[in-house]
Amino acid sequence: MPTSRPGGEIRRQMLASMILVRAFENRLSKLVADKEDVLGMQILATGQEAASVASVQALTPEDVIVSNHRSHGHLLARNADIKTIMAEIMGKATGVNKGKSGTLHLIVPEVNALMTSTVVGAGPSMAAGAAFAQQYRDERAITAVFFGDGAAAEGNVHEAMNLAGVWKLPLLFICENNCWAGAQALKEHCAVGNIAVRASSYGMPGKLVDGNDADEVHSAVSELAEHCRSGKGPALLEAYTYRMRGHGEHDHQHYVDKEELELWAAKDPIRIYRARLVQEGLLTEEDVRGMERDASARVEEAVRFAAESPFPAPEAAVEDVWVQSPWAGR
Repeated sequence: MPTSRPGGEIRRQMLASMILVRAFENRLSKLVADKEDVLGMQILATGQEAASVASVQALTPEDVIVSNHRSHGHLLARNADIKTIMAEIMGKATGVNKGKSGTLHLIVPEVNALMTSTVVGAGPSMAAGAAFAQQYRDERAITAVFFGDGAAAEGNVHEAMNLAGVWKLPLLFICENNCWAGAQALKEHCAVGNIAVRASSYGMPGKLVDGNDADEVHSAVSELAEHCRSGKGPALLEAYTYRMRGHGEHDHQHYVDKEELELWAAKDPIRIYRARLVQEGLLTEEDVRGMERDASARVEEAVRFAAESPFPAPEAAVEDVWVQSPWAGR
């Protein structure tokens, strides 16, 4: 239980956003199963909604976020346009990256989402660069980078943490520990069991929270973000959660014990949070059903928009490859 909870309106927003993320990914999963208009690998974060949504909503709009291959929750919580996100996933010209990135490399600069990447562990070093720029410009904003427990073992991540510690960068590392690195269980690749304990090695505070508890995640991110914002350097949060689906939609989790899945299904973050807010009188069951109807309508509108959008013209493949030099033509 967190020592301080966010306000009622923030908590209602978090539940609504978690419901939207679940509806979006459920629809995407069905599109993949029906083999309709979605090509390539689709990677979902079902079960991790509390960790992603609560983290993003504890940040300010000016803060930069860097995500990974499970990015839908981060981007939708940041209010990225749901229609252009879906169009991008379907490879359409109206997509947020003109149909070139697909779901694995979404970039939405309008909401300060610097990058997402399917390259495991690629984000933290890029985030260190963004945080250095914020420090150099003496900005109040910070950078938050999301990665998984598998990425936490990559050398690139440790280099970024070390540099951030040495230079006191305003960088919040958020490890969404979902207990699986591909098809490898946490206990098979992590010697110490938890990621947060590594923080002291890089001179930063580390905190472990229940990643399925939105209130707990929001409070922890608020606290650590303020640490980074105040010039004290980086921090590390580990949100302990669970990946309810496979590494991708092609992966049917034959390697996962069914009892383990049932155990975590009972800890569904949306069901638990919904019950809590209703019990506390912040929402009624009808209010929640309204959220579900609204989420479903927004998702279906996004699918229609994407389905009716054109594919990019062939010549568009060579556009936007290089940044235009400000000195060109002078």
